[in-house]
Amino acid sequence: MLDIKFIRENFELCKQAAINKNRVVEWDRLLGLDDKRRELIGKTEVIRAKRNKAEKATTEEDRQAGRTLKQEMKALEQKLRTVEEDFNTLMLTVPNVPDKSVPVGKDSTGNKTVKTWGKVPEFDFTVKDHIELATKLDLIDFERGAKVGGSRAYFLKNEAAQLEFALMFYAFQKLIGKGYTPLIAPSLVKEFTLVGVGQFPWGRDEVYHLEKDDQYLAGTAEQTVTAYFADEVLNEKDLPKKFVAFSPCFRREAGSYGKDTKGVYRVHQFSKIEQVIISTNDMNNSFTLHEELLANAEEILQDLELPYCVLLMCTGDMGEPQVKKYDIETWMPGRKAYGETMSNSVMGDFQARRLKIRYKTKDGKTLYCHTLNNTAIASPRILIAILENYQQRDGSIRVPKVLQSYIGKDIIAR
Repeated sequence: MLDIKFIRENFELCKQAAINKNRVVEWDRLLGLDDKRRELIGKTEVIRAKRNKAEKATTEEDRQAGRTLKQEMKALEQKLRTVEEDFNTLMLTVPNVPDKSVPVGKDSTGNKTVKTWGKVPEFDFTVKDHIELATKLDLIDFERGAKVGGSRAYFLKNEAAQLEFALMFYAFQKLIGKGYTPLIAPSLVKEFTLVGVGQFPWGRDEVYHLEKDDQYLAGTAEQTVTAYFADEVLNEKDLPKKFVAFSPCFRREAGSYGKDTKGVYRVHQFSKIEQVIISTNDMNNSFTLHEELLANAEEILQDLELPYCVLLMCTGDMGEPQVKKYDIETWMPGRKAYGETMSNSVMGDFQARRLKIRYKTKDGKTLYCHTLNNTAIASPRILIAILENYQQRDGSIRVPKVLQSYIGKDIIAR
């Protein structure tokens, strides 16, 4: 959430940011509600002062005036509550303002490649995609997954199941070694969490709602871990707080109907290691931490010896809460293209305002924190890159060196 004062002082900037992020905001109504809200607050304060004075009265006439003021106060407060509810609802529809370094673009065609790493493999045999490889090597059971769980469900089997655990644990341990606090995050969340991180109102259709319990299934540990300090005031000396969190993740993929319907590139349930940082209200420092998160994710892919590229996301493809966002796409031979495997975002104080995460500075001021997050590793999508890049002529698959000790072998074959 942006500060209404910031919006008023930077109105054209905020309007253009919404346009660039392909979002419609009812600006006139928003500012009108803010004007009405301020007016009612002013009137309420005047009547409160009169009422406080009347409470000290000794005559019946003055006491009657006090009772009248009490009724007026009650009516004004009810109007104010209604106006503030409408105002706050509209404020939640205002997206964050992207950094000046972010390219302006309507969709993914506006993203900018800022780095590539690794050599795209050249095969002297016909390349198999992960579906054919996994089926022949009995690594993923797509048919029984669909039978039991419906569309986009799957069973990881044998070495694929081992690979997922190995990847999760490897990334987990690496980031713990870098000073990140390990967490296993809940997958059931309350609505305020999803409103707070900016998933709602824009992405409500992508979330599974458990109506009987009025809870939701989290789509990423970013949501739960960012809300970890909701409604709390931290100390500046304890920041930044750096977390590495494992969680099962659930997404309806409502906006991707008909896309990637086969295989495990786009699924409803997956496992993920997420990096989350809660830091001070210093944009320069946050950009430094943003690069740190990116470097951590790159290091994991380099350990796995997987070719990748880093994209600076444009305004129309970066999401509403982000100030700046990188995506990492890993080479997938079966697709003959890079496919997204990680995303890396800095939000400024946008999420912290919505979640009321603050901190006390050394000089006693109270400021909103900054939040950042990054996908360290997500499976089974990363398995696509491993299976396809490490395939051999005879249909077997080499195991990445850093994972061989976890799997107990260097070749997957049948």
